[in-house]
Amino acid sequence: MNLRIGLLVAFTLLTVGAALLLPAVPQPLDYHHFADTREAFGIRNFLDVSSNLAFAIAGIAGLVLTLHPRTSFAHASERWPYGVFFVGVLLTAAGSAYYHLAPDNETLFWDRLPMTIGFMSLLSAQIVDRINARLGVALLVPLLLVGMASVVYWIVTERAGRGNVLPYAALQAYSVVILVALAATHPSRYTRGAAIYGVFAAYVLAKVFEHFDDELLAMGNVISGHSVKHIAAAIAALVVCHMLWKRTLVVPGARIPATGHSLRPSP
Repeated sequence: MNLRIGLLVAFTLLTVGAALLLPAVPQPLDYHHFADTREAFGIRNFLDVSSNLAFAIAGIAGLVLTLHPRTSFAHASERWPYGVFFVGVLLTAAGSAYYHLAPDNETLFWDRLPMTIGFMSLLSAQIVDRINARLGVALLVPLLLVGMASVVYWIVTERAGRGNVLPYAALQAYSVVILVALAATHPSRYTRGAAIYGVFAAYVLAKVFEHFDDELLAMGNVISGHSVKHIAAAIAALVVCHMLWKRTLVVPGARIPATGHSLRPSP
């Protein structure tokens, strides 16, 4: 356990050091140049905009499941990180659609802010499920503040003419690594804990589609990689939905997992 804590502290310090000490990296302007600029129904970049409907579906479904009384949570407070996660997913639908109507740094801010809310709240939720419920809930607001601060810092530096996207990128990479490390080293108190690997796989797939934006559109001129990226990323959220729908609380020493509605979180 001490070794794990030491590695976590070392990785955290390394990430913070990289974000603060490495040379500033401004947002490349060609990031806003997407393959599919076709217009439909009077909407520019129609498929990049409309594909965000997948986020809206995942966000609404997740909120319904999180608030449903039969969804397995050992304590009512454990719903908060998942609830905020799906609010972030729902807001991503709006923020990303807004960005793709007129892609630039200013509109990108409203895309990245809700995405960061999603990343940080999912990290909080996994701490709840795998390490300590009270700690995970207590860390929800600090994690959200750090995440949102990285996006605010980025846009402020861009406006000042010395843009630095590195802290935002470092925090996103950090949260992904920690999520996978938690899954590998700390079993969930609930069944279906391995679903986090499905979330990670969908995230990686989304990044692949994003990279091959032009190439995918060139294959038949049907849909671009970035539009498919939105669908793949929304699938990651739907994997979390399915996990919540199917999971039950595992009682230590019991052969059959319990529903967990009357059990308290570990201290």
